[in-house]
Amino acid sequence: MIPRILAIAGSDSSAGAGIQADLKTAMAFGVYAQTAVTAVTVQDGDGVHIIHAMPPELVRAQIEAALGDIGADAIKIGMLGNGRIASAVAEALADVDLPIVLDPVLSATSGASFLDEHGMAVLKTLLIPRAMLVTPNIPETHALTGVLPRSPHTLRNAAQAFLMLGARNTLFKGGHGTGETVCDFLTGGGKEWVFESPRQETPNTHGTGCTLSTAIACGLALELDLPQAVKRAHAFVQEAIRSAPDMGGGAGPLSHKHKG
Repeated sequence: MIPRILAIAGSDSSAGAGIQADLKTAMAFGVYAQTAVTAVTVQDGDGVHIIHAMPPELVRAQIEAALGDIGADAIKIGMLGNGRIASAVAEALADVDLPIVLDPVLSATSGASFLDEHGMAVLKTLLIPRAMLVTPNIPETHALTGVLPRSPHTLRNAAQAFLMLGARNTLFKGGHGTGETVCDFLTGGGKEWVFESPRQETPNTHGTGCTLSTAIACGLALELDLPQAVKRAHAFVQEAIRSAPDMGGGAGPLSHKHKG
């Protein structure tokens, strides 16, 4: 059977991020992807201009239809939109025994907010404890834990804070950091793994978080263990940045054409 994932996320009209990036990533990995759309957004390289959240009952119905028929081997959760949608997702997945990769999308790089206070509460109490892996960037880590992970010491403090929220494994993404090296730091079960690549000076980074979390979910669907899935996803994203087509103004999309 073809490996399957379910991507629960928002739609990006520029197709650089959101479910469009999820579908392209899954195709590169040879994985079949279904989607549950949480919001429709109007985006381009300059930012997010309009966000229209889906009715929560529609989001839940999409999840139930996907899992009830074709099914899935792993689930990726991205943009939720608001607390009512986050609650609907948590309810739909309450009895689902599948590996979940949770990308806690709180805001766009341009500053647009993707989750309200109610949604943050649902994320912390219901979704983070359900996930196999949580993949926050530096600003998301700060917003969720109050810890700004700028050093090995503060990174481990943040890992402890996520552990107290119920996270089993956390991947701290280093794309928002500084220096010549991008470092993704995976922690869980008392173990640590570091994935490093030279930092690429380019504006074409739109959708890196979506692509990374979906690539990890694809790896899990392909029955890789978590460190292997993260290693493969890290390498995929770096190549997607390197081979980006340099389209549009502002933050351009990645290239998902290479094999995952």
